[in-house]
Amino acid sequence: MRSRENLEQRARNLKAETFALYLAARDPRTPWYAKLFVASVVAYVLSPIDLIPDFLPILGYLDDLILVPLGIALAIGLIPGPVLDECRTKAQEAMKDANLTSRTAATVIIVIWLALAALSAVWAYKAFAG
Repeated sequence: MRSRENLEQRARNLKAETFALYLAARDPRTPWYAKLFVASVVAYVLSPIDLIPDFLPILGYLDDLILVPLGIALAIGLIPGPVLDECRTKAQEAMKDANLTSRTAATVIIVIWLALAALSAVWAYKAFAG
């Protein structure tokens, strides 16, 4: 039971750190190159699409176990210390006040997938029907 609590705490810390990075990417004191890298890391962490699909045995989780923490560590190194400290504080406060799961983001992703499915169906119909 203790390891499960430890795992849940680590997941909360990862969420808070990712949110702090998001805030740092939007901060004007963060250099442009750090913003670009941090935005890429945060987008990858939040994206439902992985570099290596999770259904591949063992390899599928390598990006989650190696690439994500490595990207976060590199992103943290690019952000000025005072900016990161302030963003971490803001992230902790926000996590206490609100649930970070966004129904809007989920809706947008579902709409994108439905639109892609519809476009694929139209393409297949045109390609094979006539």
